[in-house]
Amino acid sequence: MRSAILRVSLSLLALLGVAGVAHAQVDLSGEWGLRMHEDQPWRGPGQLPGEFQGIPINAEARAKAESWMASVYTIPERQCIPFSVDMAYTFGNMRIWKIKDAPSQEVIALGQHNEWQAQERTIWMDGRPHPPEWAPHTWQGFSTGEWVGATLKVTTTHLKMAYLERNGLPRSDQATVVEYYMRHGDVLTIATIVTDPVYTTEPWVRTRNYGAAPNQELNAYPCRPAVEIDREAHTVPHYLPGTNPTLDAGMRNGLPRVALRGGAETAYPEFAKTLPAPARPAQPEKK
Repeated sequence: MRSAILRVSLSLLALLGVAGVAHAQVDLSGEWGLRMHEDQPWRGPGQLPGEFQGIPINAEARAKAESWMASVYTIPERQCIPFSVDMAYTFGNMRIWKIKDAPSQEVIALGQHNEWQAQERTIWMDGRPHPPEWAPHTWQGFSTGEWVGATLKVTTTHLKMAYLERNGLPRSDQATVVEYYMRHGDVLTIATIVTDPVYTTEPWVRTRNYGAAPNQELNAYPCRPAVEIDREAHTVPHYLPGTNPTLDAGMRNGLPRVALRGGAETAYPEFAKTLPAPARPAQPEKK
């Protein structure tokens, strides 16, 4: 009898536990409008060439970025390359919807569409494993999600090589991206952690915010490659090592050269203590 009561009690606790987990899950579906107040200078006009401060890059990433030239996007095959998931929230609004198994009505995945460059991906919620390493890599990669309390954790692998930022900082195809979706009322915060064993020395973390926009209509993003440069030359625009004249552009904003080169140390407040004091402007002589 006691064992039967114990089994029933354990079953009830298990049911309550499942109910508690289900209750903790938050409905993320709907229309979301991007809020640009965070990092707006970088997300709007964009960072200048050679402006790598605060990003934990290594020497290889720095060398590759210093050879980058913005006119590389005039090459037809590069004009419609989309942002991957780690850059997807820089611009544009977003829609999230549930994908359900018809017979059981269980949510097996979440669909996501980003307005900028019409990026679309599936976040699998049914516990399926990630593909083997040799599986094809895509711009949006392969994403799986799991609930951690009221937070959705999304892990993405199998990404094509892309950029950490729009000034040529590279991100390799070996990177893993982990996102945390946190909803507080009508505000959705997405924290993104990029771990790249090729081009970074530490995980790189940043956040983006969205506001609920139930009446929103996403715009189309048609992209048609067009020839804009002389293709007879068969060259990819770039700078040879040590020849990029734009790398000190950030110094126009008063940023010291040692900070512009980036690296993990430049992401921490203690780094400011290692910098020389800025020169004070000359004071007019008193009469």
